[in-house]
Amino acid sequence: MKIADIIRVKGSEVVTINPGASVAELIGLLSRRNIGAVVVSTDGRKPDGIVSERDVVRHLAADGTDVLSKTVADIMSTPVSTCTEADGIDVTAHTMTYSRLRHLPVINEHGELAAIVSLGDVVKYRIDQLTDERNHLLEYLHT
Repeated sequence: MKIADIIRVKGSEVVTINPGASVAELIGLLSRRNIGAVVVSTDGRKPDGIVSERDVVRHLAADGTDVLSKTVADIMSTPVSTCTEADGIDVTAHTMTYSRLRHLPVINEHGELAAIVSLGDVVKYRIDQLTDERNHLLEYLHT
């Protein structure tokens, strides 16, 4: 089981934002797209950082509403942890859990964005797989 299996199911769209965009623009994007994180990229192909709802909340607590006029570059997380389509799901889940990462950009062989996976995507894929295995075993037992 590889990250490519998750991408096949969920799709490969990656939402990006320019590092010079305001935090207010970021919040609007997160809300409109109903997502929890955005890859920060100057060119839309290579990740410069990642910014999540958590980043916004932490800076809101520290800076108050002044955070809304800051740039995404001011609050984004760097360096960006990534994975590849060839990485195993179990290893990726372990990395995400122990590094406390909810989102990982997926990088192709050219170092460019190929997709993004969330911990929820990983868990959903694993649950679906376990359900299928359970159903196959039940079918086997009843035949």
